[in-house]
Amino acid sequence: MQTQLTFYQQRTQTKLSELLSKAMLEPAIPDKIKQAMRYATLNNGKRLRPALIYAVGQSLDIPLEQLDSSACAIELIHSYSLVHDDLPAMDDDDLRRGVPTCHIQFDEATAILVGDAQQTLAFKALSDDALTQPEHKVELIRLLADASGIAGMIGGQMIDIQSENLELDLDSLKTMHLMKTGALIRTSLLMGAVQSSRYTNIKPSLEQLGACIGLAFQVQDDILDIEGDTQTLGKPQGSDQEANKSTYPRLLGLDKSKQYRDQLIQQAQSHLSESGIKSLFLENLITYIAQRDH
Repeated sequence: MQTQLTFYQQRTQTKLSELLSKAMLEPAIPDKIKQAMRYATLNNGKRLRPALIYAVGQSLDIPLEQLDSSACAIELIHSYSLVHDDLPAMDDDDLRRGVPTCHIQFDEATAILVGDAQQTLAFKALSDDALTQPEHKVELIRLLADASGIAGMIGGQMIDIQSENLELDLDSLKTMHLMKTGALIRTSLLMGAVQSSRYTNIKPSLEQLGACIGLAFQVQDDILDIEGDTQTLGKPQGSDQEANKSTYPRLLGLDKSKQYRDQLIQQAQSHLSESGIKSLFLENLITYIAQRDH
């Protein structure tokens, strides 16, 4: 799996760099925003969401070239969410992926503008793609807008902020994470399939698969906040506990959280099988989610 993941990561990095270079050709664009956008976008990310797009698309015989804009768009949205999440008004983190966060490296105003620019560039990448059919562009843009908007990631972030110092029940915690983390992961799978004639038929299974992966990913994040270390995580260990956030270990305990994570992984494998998609990479990636250390 690692070889394939590395390939997807490197391709995403290359395509993001090319996209940024093309977007920054206008001489009037200030150098500071160019530097900050590259800093925030091209850092050492796991690129799991683009990898999901590429893996699903390839399994459905969609050429990689037709998946590049979707891979870049989903990663730009994810990156923008991290830049804004790290701001003092949000999680107030100084470290991201082992380096100073964008507002620490530059300043708060620049970080806000970087996130805004990443978000708009994501939709421009989709709308400008000459290799994607117009009807597919509309669906890709709709999916990404829904996942990143108030009914998805942003809504989940709002619930997260409002739940600090509160004790959420399991259903409320799941709802928050299905929106905050799960929406982009679920949409990555769907965006990988949009250009296939099988899209309508496999969409329900992919949505269930994405929900399980998204929740398992978040449960593991909560576990790592307790068991990980700052150097490996690339961000401050224990930050969720310090902020008194609602997490699965806080609600269920550490052992039961691990059991819940493993249950979600098993469900994800079942939904992958139901979808009819044959991908050893996706099978291994689902397992990897529970084993990752950062």
